[in-house]
Amino acid sequence: MARIRQSDVDEVKARTNIGDIVGERVALKSAGVGSLKGLCPFHDERSPSFHVRPQVGYYHCFGCGESGDVYSFLRAMDHLSFTEAVERLAARIGYTLHYEDGGAAPETSGRTRLYQANSAAAEWFRTQLSSPEADAGRRFLGERGFDAGAAAHFGVGYAPKGWNNLRDALHSQGFTDEELSAAGLVSQGQRGVYDRFRGRVVWPIRDLTGQTIGFGARRLYDDDQGPKYLNTPETTIYKKAQVLYGLDLAKKDVSRSHRVVVVEGYTDVMACHLAGVTTAVATCGTAFGSDHITVLRRVMGDDSAAGDVVFTFDPDAAGQKAALRAFADAKRFNAQTYVATGPQGLDPCDLRLERGDAAVRAMLDTKVPMFEFVIDQRLSGFDLASVEGRVGALRAAAPVVGELRDPLLQPEYTRVLARRLGMDTEDVRREVDRAARDSVRREGDIPRSSSTASVSATAGADGPAPTPSVDEPALRMSLRTLPRTADATLERDALMGVLQYGHLVDGEEVDAALALPMQIPALDAVRQSLVAQGDRRRIGWASTAVESVREPYRSLAVELLTADFPALTEAEAAAYTRGLARKLRVRAVDREKNELLGTIQRLPADSEQGRAVRLALRELDARRRALTEASL
Repeated sequence: MARIRQSDVDEVKARTNIGDIVGERVALKSAGVGSLKGLCPFHDERSPSFHVRPQVGYYHCFGCGESGDVYSFLRAMDHLSFTEAVERLAARIGYTLHYEDGGAAPETSGRTRLYQANSAAAEWFRTQLSSPEADAGRRFLGERGFDAGAAAHFGVGYAPKGWNNLRDALHSQGFTDEELSAAGLVSQGQRGVYDRFRGRVVWPIRDLTGQTIGFGARRLYDDDQGPKYLNTPETTIYKKAQVLYGLDLAKKDVSRSHRVVVVEGYTDVMACHLAGVTTAVATCGTAFGSDHITVLRRVMGDDSAAGDVVFTFDPDAAGQKAALRAFADAKRFNAQTYVATGPQGLDPCDLRLERGDAAVRAMLDTKVPMFEFVIDQRLSGFDLASVEGRVGALRAAAPVVGELRDPLLQPEYTRVLARRLGMDTEDVRREVDRAARDSVRREGDIPRSSSTASVSATAGADGPAPTPSVDEPALRMSLRTLPRTADATLERDALMGVLQYGHLVDGEEVDAALALPMQIPALDAVRQSLVAQGDRRRIGWASTAVESVREPYRSLAVELLTADFPALTEAEAAAYTRGLARKLRVRAVDREKNELLGTIQRLPADSEQGRAVRLALRELDARRRALTEASL
């Protein structure tokens, strides 16, 4: 593959806001001037320790240590090559890349071709919905209350009958059978390759960035012997356990409201959005699971109990089983979890069709806490009129309450369970306590992976550092390992300011400060790298400086680049950085003066050397006054 010119690589990075790219996958909140923070996409955590610095184009997680620029983020999240990452961002901003051989952009391969094939297929399916043959598809949508505008909004299309319609169309666009097969668009049979989707309404399934990665298709014709719903098989870019239909459209409102509504199908998502419930999403042919929770927590910014997660399950047996499965994982949300069911068991699509948009919105007002719903399901199989039935029901439901770790919620739900059963609260409490002990004992038998631990730390001010895991490198340098001394604090903050805001400060002042050796060896290693980089106004200067720091100090440099800086505005940050640079210079003057004061005590007062030292002391005093007065 041809090499992209380095000047273009730098220009695309400079024109791309890393906050926008990360923000498509992670709900980011302001964490001070020039800093954003959210839940880390590289490891599970309960509180946010993932920081993004758009001005310097860098991210860092203070929990797991992952860090990098916008290219490394895309490569890690979407498994792209470096060239593919640059090309994707260049296409996003409309920038024409140039390659070392002077040629045009080459045809890329691998994952990029899969995205391109899915995008081309989505457009082709969409155009087919207006064809004469698609009357059955349009009728299917119309009968469910979806007009042409609704279909266009969700990109709904139609896959014609026949074996090679899509295949032939994409062949004409240069795609090979191998690429179409890898994208899950065609299947291999005894008689050769044929279209996977035929005679069906088709919904494009998109990732968080809006790129089509697969499809869900609904059977239309009686002679179709396939399943009612057929999805894209697992591919390099489509993992159904990690994808939620409609999240690309819902993510902004989910992030803003900290609420998400989980429904059961594509038409339910459409009905909810059209009814004004724009936070609705659905799984894609699989049960709601832990990977879905991980995705939603990051989009929601789920770091407190302020949010809502509402599941809309059918009240039939299958729906009850789905609720119980979801309950097992939903406990991992910080947000409150609820279940909402439509009147007479109507799902959102049918409810909207029969009773209108307002009825869909009203359904969510009748939601009940997930715990209450699950408790009721546990009790439903017992005859509560008999002693044996009540005892059996208590034993079935007590583990649900016992697994609650919130010291306020558990006693409340213990009383709820006692009322449901008509039993003495103390009897129920004892059974709940026993179930809780059994749960803790079971958890204690399961080895904990160090990758599940979450660590949150900022610039040394968030309390004592957590105990490192056995997998954490013993020599890893970080802000937490720095000495808690005045010298270390001054040097730390000065380097942090230079890395983050040095481009806003007079170059001579910063150069003069960086020319002075630092007392803390780890910080001096970072200083040396900053000096070697030269011009701080060069695009990507800070990230290049950090990446050039020698080990084992590079992780410390990354934290200095991304940690919260104590300032409320850019102007304040620049002024504080300037002041820190002068303090370093004043400190150097004071140390030089102290050395001369020690020297002069050993010299005769009327000696030539003594006179020279006194002259040097007067010059140092003048330099110190100039520095301190400039700081006022």
